[in-house]
Amino acid sequence: MIKVNVGIIGTGWCGGIRAEACAASPYVSELHIAEIKPERLKEVAQKTNPATATTDYRVLLGNKNINAIIISATPETTHYPMAKESLLAGKHVFLEKPIALELAEADELIALAKSKSLLFTIGYSQRFNPKFAYVKRSIDDGTIGEPVSALVSRHITRNLGNKIGGRIKLSPAAMEATHDIDFVLWCFAPRKPIRVYAQMVNKIMKATHDVPDCAWIVVTLDDGSVFTIGAGWVLPPAYPNFSSTWIEMVGTEGAIMVDDTHRDVALNTMKRGIEFPISTMPGEKVAHVYAGPMEAETIHFLECVARGRQPLVTAEHARMVMQVYQAADLSAEQGRPVEIAAAPASDRQTETAGSAAPERAPAIP
Repeated sequence: MIKVNVGIIGTGWCGGIRAEACAASPYVSELHIAEIKPERLKEVAQKTNPATATTDYRVLLGNKNINAIIISATPETTHYPMAKESLLAGKHVFLEKPIALELAEADELIALAKSKSLLFTIGYSQRFNPKFAYVKRSIDDGTIGEPVSALVSRHITRNLGNKIGGRIKLSPAAMEATHDIDFVLWCFAPRKPIRVYAQMVNKIMKATHDVPDCAWIVVTLDDGSVFTIGAGWVLPPAYPNFSSTWIEMVGTEGAIMVDDTHRDVALNTMKRGIEFPISTMPGEKVAHVYAGPMEAETIHFLECVARGRQPLVTAEHARMVMQVYQAADLSAEQGRPVEIAAAPASDRQTETAGSAAPERAPAIP
């Protein structure tokens, strides 16, 4: 096992969580942080006591002692160039979703990581939610038999939707449903997606951010099983950062239902009204306890770097997720199903996309 010298690029909400997790981890020898907002940089530095605190992320890339980089920067247009620079600098990379904005960019990053024998993983933190992990185990150990269908309904508040939709023109399929596409494909592996049909609604956020309010997506897999995902970001603003999720997973021998709506803890005050604490997707610090999956995901990446193990989320799988949400966007735009094209022959042993596309519908390559 080696000690990890880790650099974090972007210390906003998610990057701040990851910085605190790294600062407390026995796997970490040195923590280095980069943040373009000086006041936020100072705030996180006071909490984590990093070896380096800079407003220029390239300072971290030029530090030969740093062997791993966590990229938590926004907007999402920064992901591909920062990940490419980090890999070229010889660093293992953890990249917040999405992996890139174009499939060609994702392919370039995957090939670059492989050519340099570097770990490259994408932030799909819901795999580290114990309830989600239990669903996965119930399929893997045969408890509910072979998967037949799945439904995931995820909705977040308008406050958070405005924040995400206001910084980049990506749909809720790409920014919210992506977590659940990853989750279901992880559960149903090695099955691959072959067809996507989606509808989106434009009643609230079209005028202000030019993004849809919600997306409902139906995905057919290569064995005939099917899953549906609904994702939106227009819940009333009385629920700051509130994430409400419901899961139904049906198999040949049983079914598992998961209530992850976060209604189990309610705080009601004269000053602020009703709030639902411990309800964000990343999780929240509660004194000596961290309640949420993002800390566990961060520690998992550090452990993989320290012990030379493959992270749970492969970049190839993240590319397949990208194919599905891009197909959903195209399907909603054109009003018809979109086929997922076959993976290149050289990639068929990895987690890429499904079978060839019929002529009746456009295909996502």
